[in-house]
This record gives sequence, C-alpha cells and structure tokens, in this order.
Amino acid sequence: MGQPVVHFEVVGKDADSLRSYYGELFGWKFSAPMGPTDYSVLEDQEGIGGGVGVGPEGYDGHVTFYVQVPDVGEALDKAESLGGSRMMGPDEVPGVGIVIGLFGDPEGHVIGLMSDA
Repeated sequence: MGQPVVHFEVVGKDADSLRSYYGELFGWKFSAPMGPTDYSVLEDQEGIGGGVGVGPEGYDGHVTFYVQVPDVGEALDKAESLGGSRMMGPDEVPGVGIVIGLFGDPEGHVIGLMSDA
C-alpha cells in the first residue's frame, strides 16, 4: 500500500478572498489565520484536512496536496534523484508537531510532504 494523501492547501495572493470564495462555494469554515502566511485550516470537516494561506510577495500561488511519509528529508532527496526539485524543507512547524517539505515534480507541479516531528 502506498503512502496516503493527508492534507491539501490553496496558497495565493489574497488569503481572505480565497477563504471567502471556498467558504461560500463549499460551506467550509476556517480557523483564525496564523503566522506570516495568514494560514487557516478547515474546521469541522470530513475527509482530508486542508488550509488556505498567502504566498510570499510576487508569488502567484499554488494548489497542492501533502503526502504522509516516514521522513521528509529522505523523501525530498528521493524526489530530487528522480528528476524533481526541492522547493523547501524539511522544516518543523512550530507548536504543531509535524515536519513539512515541498518539491516540484519533473513538470513543475508542487507536491507537499509531511511527517511527524
């Protein structure tokens, strides 16, 4: 059995507008925004968890999914060895108990990785 998809995110230029849009479209409710990325996660949601936030200045954004892996660093190394490119990580998310990373696949699609800290 393969490793599961455990989270998704939508990152763009205006997190408030994106939360409003997806909230109205799907009935999603979000937590209070946190941190410099103005990131909010879905509350009281069935299925895969997700979040919406803002990217750095000049970044158009992305929609991605996160795959649970045993070790983010090892998975990033493997992604690079197979032709992908590391974007960030591994980075521990303070106070949450997880480590995350992002990579681009050989066609440039952004994929996330997540493991326990």
